[in-house]
Amino acid sequence: MNGRVEHIHIYKRSVTIAVAAELRHGRGSGQLNKLTPKKQTFIQGTMILLAAGIVNRILGFIPRIALPRIIGAEGVGIYQLGYPFFLVLVTVITGGIPLAVAKLVSEAETENKPQNSAFVLRVSLILTVGLGILFMMLSIWLSPWVTQNILTDSRVYYTFISMSPMLVIVAVSSVYRGYFQGKQNMIPSASSSIIETLARIVCMLWFSYLLLPKGLAFAAAGAMLGVTAGEFFGLLALLWQFRKERHLPSEAADQAKRSALEKRGLFYRLMNITVPVTAGKLVGSFSYLFESIITAQSLAIAGIATSVATAQYGALQGMIIPVLLLPGALTSSLAVSLVPSLSEAAARKDRITIHKRMNQTIRLALVTGAPFAVVMYVLAEPLCGLLYNNTEISGMLRMLAPFALFLYVQAPLQAALQALDRPGRALFNMLVGASTKLFLIWYLSSQPQYGIYGAVIAIIANSIIVTVMHGYSVSRLLAYRFKLIDMLKLACAMIIMAAITTYAYRYLPFNNVSWFQFFAALLAGVVGFLISVFAIKLVSPRDLRRVPVIGRWFGPSDEPRNPAA
Repeated sequence: MNGRVEHIHIYKRSVTIAVAAELRHGRGSGQLNKLTPKKQTFIQGTMILLAAGIVNRILGFIPRIALPRIIGAEGVGIYQLGYPFFLVLVTVITGGIPLAVAKLVSEAETENKPQNSAFVLRVSLILTVGLGILFMMLSIWLSPWVTQNILTDSRVYYTFISMSPMLVIVAVSSVYRGYFQGKQNMIPSASSSIIETLARIVCMLWFSYLLLPKGLAFAAAGAMLGVTAGEFFGLLALLWQFRKERHLPSEAADQAKRSALEKRGLFYRLMNITVPVTAGKLVGSFSYLFESIITAQSLAIAGIATSVATAQYGALQGMIIPVLLLPGALTSSLAVSLVPSLSEAAARKDRITIHKRMNQTIRLALVTGAPFAVVMYVLAEPLCGLLYNNTEISGMLRMLAPFALFLYVQAPLQAALQALDRPGRALFNMLVGASTKLFLIWYLSSQPQYGIYGAVIAIIANSIIVTVMHGYSVSRLLAYRFKLIDMLKLACAMIIMAAITTYAYRYLPFNNVSWFQFFAALLAGVVGFLISVFAIKLVSPRDLRRVPVIGRWFGPSDEPRNPAA
């Protein structure tokens, strides 16, 4: 995860790279072109993933709203405490392998060598399944020691056990997602993620409710079992898509067409891509792990009781951060679709297309994220009250909201560095941000006057540092300049929206119906924001014409027909 992310389903967003240029231009064999599933353009791929992301975010809030009402903030804290270890193990198992699969499959399709795609897929599955089984067994064996000696709450033991089988499931599904995305077919990833989310909702709430009479520890473990069940159904959907669409050559044909030297070269390339990307992801995963440990220990030093500290950590991680990352549905979709587009443009040394895609991505991330940031700041208290029936945690959301835009831009910038073969630079930036965050958590959260807000300040510092360093790295690498005038226009639109929303919430005559008052203010603010961004030409009808389905309402699209453009 990118320093601060929303559990494993967001972790998957980073598993995409390059797309087949020659096949797109029709230079592959006629037979292969007929067999290859339909590819999507940059905008189409983004919209497919965005639609799935929005559906997942909306559906995902069902358990996020219901789960705290079933097991409480303390139960959510127990559920959350096991995740950092899980993310570290998933990173070690999969790491950069899905990313490497996507890139190498794309290159194999470009060169009309589907036998190479078959080899990459088989080797990746062998590696990830082997590591998944190994770490699953280690996780089960070491879980008593980890939960008693490293974590501050031994009740996490049952949650830890419940999530161990998920290591193998995620390992397999991540490879297949990389395979489909390497072919720039985003539909299997999108459809499987929706199936996974639906199954997770039902199973999380059902299992946690059934096990609640046994205590919070078992209820939290039931919620984690629901997540495992959701991952399993998502994997079944991917396997069904693969069986339906696969056109891999037989093993005999594969061996005949591929020399030992070529196999060795593919394996080395797989490892050369995997290792640095895995190292980068480990920074984020270990940062998340150490953060959970240091936060719990620091709150204990500050004199906060274990149950209270667990509840505060659960509120921050399981309730506030998911709301903050709601616009991540778009930013992750942009990152996934941006990487193949930039990779291809870089291979052609097409600087104009690179700059065009960067401008589109940054502007989209900011324009779509800005209204969320305003709403989370102005309406933090009623929002937390409506979602969680808990207004005491609204202070954390209001404090984080103004800096949310840094998080929304961070994923596309990191994707750009990966697409341009600079994972080392992204790794260094994340190391600096993670080190700063952990130090601030240790220093601030251990002081009673800060408490959990010390962790909030540390998250803010991390998001600013990493995003600014990513932006500087991209700017230096591409001779790219961010449009400051667009930033100023966006700030004006946000101020206008904040003023309209505040006025509407305070003075519209709906004081006796809190939810109606909230949505009326929200609607008024969004309308004001949309009018503002069109009035100051931050968004134009020309931009909307590129969007599938609704684009036809604004006239013919000027987006090039060539998907590589």
